[in-house]
Amino acid sequence: MAALLNTPVSLQSKIPPSARLSTALSSQKPLNISFSATFPSIKLTSIASTHRSGGAIGAKMAATAAGSYAAALADVAKSNNTLDSTSADVEKIEKLFADPQLYDFFSNPTIDAEKKRQLLDEIVKSSELQPHTANFLNILVDAKRIDLVKDIVKEFEMVYNKLTDTELAVVTSVVKLESQHLAQIAKQVQKLTGAKNVRIKTVLDPSLVAGFTVRFGISGSKLIDLSVKKQLDEIAAQLDLV
Repeated sequence: MAALLNTPVSLQSKIPPSARLSTALSSQKPLNISFSATFPSIKLTSIASTHRSGGAIGAKMAATAAGSYAAALADVAKSNNTLDSTSADVEKIEKLFADPQLYDFFSNPTIDAEKKRQLLDEIVKSSELQPHTANFLNILVDAKRIDLVKDIVKEFEMVYNKLTDTELAVVTSVVKLESQHLAQIAKQVQKLTGAKNVRIKTVLDPSLVAGFTVRFGISGSKLIDLSVKKQLDEIAAQLDLV
């Protein structure tokens, strides 16, 4: 059963601007590792302009860009044997950009890129992100694609799970569950899916009243609902039939 890795890495780097992701990611000397991953060929300017134009085509192109960026980051992490620690970095990024004010700041096109890079440097240091992860975020700022960061997180998660044969299980509860309870849930999900690893993500939701739910499978298609809310809804439905 896979555990989330949070390995702090000291950062001693400046982020070089580059249009090619693999080149920029591989430029950090402190890593002393060669990068073999290549950045998927996508035209950043055309994607950006199409995305801003709105509509189904813009959304599709944006999704394609997010997938390409996520795949490129995963390729670099895999080539350097840092896939697990990069996944931990991405989880930190997800939590950071869940803050609406932070996300709005970086996705605002009227704010100067240099100001975004300065704040990003502070985030990188405080969160102890790896140099190639820091490079990746700066490239998104330079390419005006930082607005895709939430989609990139989702895409990277799917790529990571596929590469490591990992099943993601989202456990939603009213209060934080004990580690032994989460381990039991992970064991059951592993039995149900046959996955080599199970990765647990926890979410708090007071509306459940008590108990918990477990969602897993492709796009969370499978649901185990052991919440009191479900029981109350079932009782209410039965009363309506009387």
